[in-house]
Amino acid sequence: MSIDIILTILVLLAGFYMAWNIGANDVSNAMGTSVGSGALTLFKAVIIAGILEFCGAFFLGGSVSKTMQQGIVNPDLFAHDPKILLYGMLSALIATAFWLQIASYFGWPVSTTHAIVGALLGFGALIGGMHTVHWGEVGKIALSWVISPALSGLFAYLIFSTLQQKVLFAMNPIYATRRLIPVLFFIVLFVFTLSVLFNGLGSFHLQFTLLETIGIGLVVGAIGGFISMIFLKKVHFPHTQAVSANVSQQIFSLNKAMRHLKRVKLSSKGERREAVARILRDVEEYTEEVRDHSTLYTSSSDYQIVEKMFASLQVLSAAYVAFAHGANDVANAIGPVAAALDIIRTGNLSFASSIPSWLLAMGGLGIVVGLATWGWRVMETIGKKITELTPTRGFSAEFGAAVTILVASKLGLPISTTHCIVGAVLGVGLARGISALNLRTLRDIALSWIITIPSSAIVCILIFYVVRAIFS
Repeated sequence: MSIDIILTILVLLAGFYMAWNIGANDVSNAMGTSVGSGALTLFKAVIIAGILEFCGAFFLGGSVSKTMQQGIVNPDLFAHDPKILLYGMLSALIATAFWLQIASYFGWPVSTTHAIVGALLGFGALIGGMHTVHWGEVGKIALSWVISPALSGLFAYLIFSTLQQKVLFAMNPIYATRRLIPVLFFIVLFVFTLSVLFNGLGSFHLQFTLLETIGIGLVVGAIGGFISMIFLKKVHFPHTQAVSANVSQQIFSLNKAMRHLKRVKLSSKGERREAVARILRDVEEYTEEVRDHSTLYTSSSDYQIVEKMFASLQVLSAAYVAFAHGANDVANAIGPVAAALDIIRTGNLSFASSIPSWLLAMGGLGIVVGLATWGWRVMETIGKKITELTPTRGFSAEFGAAVTILVASKLGLPISTTHCIVGAVLGVGLARGISALNLRTLRDIALSWIITIPSSAIVCILIFYVVRAIFS
């Protein structure tokens, strides 16, 4: 067996290992809020994410590898010996996948893109020295650690705060939800369509003007809103039940009182806000005591009906995030494989290596396997360990992250899908108060973000020495 065949097999195995870990970590971020809130089962999340990630990468992900065009390391370093780049790409794939596996084991949601950049940075600095690294680009990536979670946290906070006032604190939550959901369907589909068309339908070579894009988005959003409105009119939701008339009346009255108190609390300040908060806590505690006497209540309350209605919206927003992730990250992650295979085939450098369809398919398969086997670890962190999620909260987080991805990409701001999701979940938690957040989990996540680049760089350097020693 020739050296080239051995290297080809190793590169493909490393690429599949990389895709497996993308599924276990990155894709789990997109679906974690839906699984954590109960809107999707793990099986359905795997199916939806697998289809949409693949479609996003195949139809909107660039057909060209941009890994070496990111400006992290000067490509002229490898002109004299392309095999060095080949060894570096192989080492970067293994190092990135290894770091993602460690992060997934501990349930840390980290950025695949940042891990790849860290690996390439370490490999480039080793070959050409620290001065060959474009530190300005590295600085932009570090800036995304702040921009991504801050923007998505703000959007998610505003979205969930609006839902609290318009739905959860309304006197008739079910009625309020039925009125609001068609509007939300319109907004979600409008934003989703804009995101897809702004990126351009790469595989179909279609481009639209700004007015055409907005017009198509308005039409798609209007159709979605109209269909949801017709559907809701045909669905009849049961009235709240209770084990006895007395318990039912007490629960109704207490809920009514809590809604009023929450509205008063939102509009109060200073000592008055604290006084209202104390009264609200007392009423909530008493309500819990009353609910303990009614096993039927928890399964048939107005709020559970509202959350069930929002589950479909959350699935739609999760699908959007998965599609966006596929378009933005998966093709770039498979890029090093395409670049390495191109060097093996031609013996020359090519910084615009086409990504063949079969390679994207392999990446899609690896992603689905990774999500199905190890995805639950990161899903548990995103869906349960940062803050308690319900479909309304999960929708707010996912849509906040989706809006951030759209806005930041149009403004040219450096972002990370992973950091957007975490920041959005944090924003939803903050809308309920700092006590609703698990600060220890947030600390661990922040530390994992900081050490992603140096960890990947160090591991890549070590692996590069081994690979070069074996094949040189």
